[in-house]
Amino acid sequence: MSRPAHHANAPEKLPTRQSLGLDVHPVVFVLSVGLIVPLVILSLWAPESAETVMLSLRGWVLSRFDGFFVVSVNLFVLFCLVLIALPVGRIRLGGVGCKPDFSRLSWFAMLFAAGMGIGLMFFSVAEPLAHYTNWFGTPLNVQPRTPMAADLAMSATLFHWGLHAWAIYAVMGMSLAYFSFNRGLPFLIRSTLFPFLGRYTWRWPGDLVDVLGVVATVFGIATSLAFGAQQAAGGIGFLSGFGQGFAIQIAVIAVIGLIAAISVMLGVRRGVRVLSNFNMALAGILALFVLLAGPTAHLAREFFNAIWLYGRDIVPLSNWIGREDGSWYEGWTVFYWAWWISWSPFVGMFIARISRGRTVREFVIAVLLVPTLVSIAWMSIFGGTALFQAQENIGALSGGVGQVELAMFQMLQQLPWAGLTSICAVVLVITFFITSADSGSLVLSSISAGGQLKTPVPQRLLWVTLSVLIAVVMLTLGGNESLTALQAGAISAGLPLTLILVLMGIALLLDLLRWRRDHTDATSKHKNTTSMPS
Repeated sequence: MSRPAHHANAPEKLPTRQSLGLDVHPVVFVLSVGLIVPLVILSLWAPESAETVMLSLRGWVLSRFDGFFVVSVNLFVLFCLVLIALPVGRIRLGGVGCKPDFSRLSWFAMLFAAGMGIGLMFFSVAEPLAHYTNWFGTPLNVQPRTPMAADLAMSATLFHWGLHAWAIYAVMGMSLAYFSFNRGLPFLIRSTLFPFLGRYTWRWPGDLVDVLGVVATVFGIATSLAFGAQQAAGGIGFLSGFGQGFAIQIAVIAVIGLIAAISVMLGVRRGVRVLSNFNMALAGILALFVLLAGPTAHLAREFFNAIWLYGRDIVPLSNWIGREDGSWYEGWTVFYWAWWISWSPFVGMFIARISRGRTVREFVIAVLLVPTLVSIAWMSIFGGTALFQAQENIGALSGGVGQVELAMFQMLQQLPWAGLTSICAVVLVITFFITSADSGSLVLSSISAGGQLKTPVPQRLLWVTLSVLIAVVMLTLGGNESLTALQAGAISAGLPLTLILVLMGIALLLDLLRWRRDHTDATSKHKNTTSMPS
């Protein structure tokens, strides 16, 4: 397919340098490493000071720009719904005749593996319980531990994990896929801003955009690995009775790193795809067991009730004006939006990478609506069981949230075969983190290679190793203070990334409309030419 004239001077990939088995864009690679290493050292050298500074920065960002975050994410949802409805939804990523690289089942599985699979394991029990019991506030200032609190606990949790969250990833992923596969630009975040930056896309402004994506991705993966290791170690300690010491946490990270390294060497088709399919199968089995072994009739009603509650409360929860639950709104909703946005470079790029051959409409429906429905089902089962136990004073959850990493296991303890299901939960936590580390490393490798989809194996291994090492160092030397500082830094990066996402959406819509008009005109001319008498 020939490249349109307005993109004719754009490179298909940026110049790179080969050395030591690596193939890197020198400016992006050096700047990224030059920022990551000093920030890690600072967090280790003065963890308490770093935590104080970064938490202050995060607090300033979330409190001063809360309206900007909420309005932007609301607009992302509306934008995605518009793409589904408009005729541009028929445009195929990769051009007419391009076939999908993966089956729908594998595609869906990888969406979750790269996105929120691990989060659903971590918060599906803890978050509804937290909202219900007034753990750092209640949504819309509802009275805690009441039937209304239980309803709002479920709808608020779905609000944070539903349409709004996935709309962020959809905007990033669709923009990357379209400008790379249809417009022939490098597979880089900066390419989505080409309509605004022009030739400066390939100069220092574009470099800064990609560096921001790399830093946010590395810190996001590293802190999530560390927190996930704490959850897995908590589960192992809960089962064994030996506690959740550093040794178990480091062992968990070592296992994650080893399997992730093997998987990233195998690539998307033989590595991430296989693990993702395994994840979704095991998650489905665990969910089915909890549904049948738990309060089945209650959970069946909870699913349909959750859909109704989500639809009922989505507008008041989306509001940003005159909120009376300011501390809850800022500490939960705005925090989540900034966190999802900071994850959008890596999740969006990975989703784009596996979506060649899908239509715009198919892409948006799959990324926006299908995960939302699955999240509703998952939260209804696990969150509904947790709320049921709390309301009926069953087990440890009746006292509310103690340790977030233990909430899932405390819920499973009240069901049959608790040992076996808890082992399944630990395996799921580990494998979801492996696929997250895998997909993140593939994305980091592509960005640092100037937009190449196929990168050298040593380069992929480098990013896996760096992410794992940062997580290990943070846990062993810096502790939770260093982890919190890095996480706060990643969340603060959500502010400039939000502006980038807004510009992406505008650029994408304008270019999709132009593409549709150009191809409609070309088709009309072809029909007129062929219908003329000889």
